[in-house]
Amino acid sequence: MRFIDTDWWELLEEEFKKPYYKNLREILIKEYRNKTVYPDMYSIYRALNLTSYKDTKVLILGQDPYHGRGQANGLAFSVNEGILLPPSLKNIYKELENDLGIKKHSGDLTSWAKEGVLLLNASLTVREGEANSHKSLGWSNLTDKIIQLLNLKKDPVVFILWGNDARSKKVFLNNPNHLILESVHPSPLSASRGFFGSKPFSKTNNFFISKGLSPIEW
Repeated sequence: MRFIDTDWWELLEEEFKKPYYKNLREILIKEYRNKTVYPDMYSIYRALNLTSYKDTKVLILGQDPYHGRGQANGLAFSVNEGILLPPSLKNIYKELENDLGIKKHSGDLTSWAKEGVLLLNASLTVREGEANSHKSLGWSNLTDKIIQLLNLKKDPVVFILWGNDARSKKVFLNNPNHLILESVHPSPLSASRGFFGSKPFSKTNNFFISKGLSPIEW
């Protein structure tokens, strides 16, 4: 059964047949049946459904979905319209305003996804109230494959890696066409140690402009 509507399906179809994914799927069926798991089952692949491989210009890599009720919506760092901004997203918006003068109020990042910003978490699910609870289920096999596929793109891609977990994925990136931007995580615990002032948004746009490509409308 096809559950991704973009070109990601063809690129990942073989992964979905592998033992690790079948095992992951079995565990998830039980988890969704017996526990509260975020995001809802139909939003797990929302990032891949909103931003096709062909259209991906930027990857922003998160760790795992928000684990509070009503927060996770299938896009890394994003929450639905009307939901209180989580602390990391508040800091991302603060940096966006300082960097490009853009003020954001809604935490819904769907518009970024439609601009070609793939908002991917390294683990695509989480139990309510338990950060990183699905980290060991095997999600990284799939999300590492996604990063590797993006590295193969001929068109320039900007990889935005915030925090040590995201930065560890640099091992998959060796294509000189691309740009890697890294800093500490935007979480309140670390943002003041190098996230604020890192200017990822203007650096991304300047990179695309230097390649004769249109910038992202953040």
